[in-house]
Amino acid sequence: MTDRPVRVVVVGGGIVGLATARAIRSATPSAEVVVLEKESAVGQHQSSHNSGVLHAGVYYQPGSIKATLCRRGKVMMEAFCAQQGIPVDRNGKLVVATEASELGRFDALVDRARANEVEGLAVLDGRELRAIEPHARGLRALHSPGTGVVDFGAVCRALAVDLDVRTDVSVQTLADRGTQVVLETTAGERTADAAVVCGGLWSESLAARSGHRTDVRVVPFRGSWVALRPSGAALVRGNIYPVPVPGLPFLGVHFTRRIDGEVWVGPNAVVSLSQPRLLARAAAFSGSWRLAAEHLGTGAREVWTDRSRRALLRAMRRYVPDVADRDVDWGRKPSGVRAQVVDRRGRLVDDFVLAKQGRVVHVLNAPSPAATSALAIGERLAAEVSTVLA
Repeated sequence: MTDRPVRVVVVGGGIVGLATARAIRSATPSAEVVVLEKESAVGQHQSSHNSGVLHAGVYYQPGSIKATLCRRGKVMMEAFCAQQGIPVDRNGKLVVATEASELGRFDALVDRARANEVEGLAVLDGRELRAIEPHARGLRALHSPGTGVVDFGAVCRALAVDLDVRTDVSVQTLADRGTQVVLETTAGERTADAAVVCGGLWSESLAARSGHRTDVRVVPFRGSWVALRPSGAALVRGNIYPVPVPGLPFLGVHFTRRIDGEVWVGPNAVVSLSQPRLLARAAAFSGSWRLAAEHLGTGAREVWTDRSRRALLRAMRRYVPDVADRDVDWGRKPSGVRAQVVDRRGRLVDDFVLAKQGRVVHVLNAPSPAATSALAIGERLAAEVSTVLA
């Protein structure tokens, strides 16, 4: 590595970008690390518009990058929060099978969670699960007591305290000039020895504008929750989840008791219309149409559940039969837009995707549990930067 001071620019002040900047500074203390964030504050998008679940690693393919980073990231995140005085509540999770047709998938999930060595797992019958969640109902449940909740927005703010973050600066293009990276921004031109793009929804389009051809596109999905009133929140102690459907990264309707004590139900996942440029780019991609054709029924159900109070309430009652219309604050619907990458074959990409372009590292996909895994992701990206600077 060169003896002169090096400059590294991280594009994106979400939780992954901030964790990456922190890890680069730790790995290369002499480096000048600058974070460029297009909004007026850090963590304004996916990082703070989520339910705050700190995942234990139940769902992910054993040996995958997601599984590895989730397990390490959770340990690192809990340690960071303890150091910073950020509350973490290990309120646990039940993954509940409510129908006999789900038991095969349930058993496969148990095997996967055990292969991932998730701490404290227990398989419960219908009576035993009610000792954890008295108002829940189901045939069987997988209990993950180590699953928790945290305010990831507070984590972002804590990460940013010791970093050089320039807000209200949008990056238009990046170009590798051999010995330098040249960034065109709304605040003028900037040069660096290396750059990492953690732009969330805009990572892939920024890579394309910078001359990097990719075989994926970002499809923006809007996730919306509904909040339960105190009477409904009293029916839920922790987190109640459905058995996931293979091939779909969206988990369906579930209950989350957040760190502030509120209980959110959701999210539904429907294509977001609030990002027309991204939507137009996705619509021009053959993989998006293959995705739509393959999952037309699932998409229709998500839209219906998103629009129909009766359908959403029916979905809730599969797991918590006592919840009633009066227990739901239908006027309070928190939401966020999630970046979901699709490939040319129409598959939803459910693992991390990185692309190197000379001195630039693009994070093209950082799906859930990216917030849980952020500090471990930052470590991995810092190692990529070290190879660029070597």
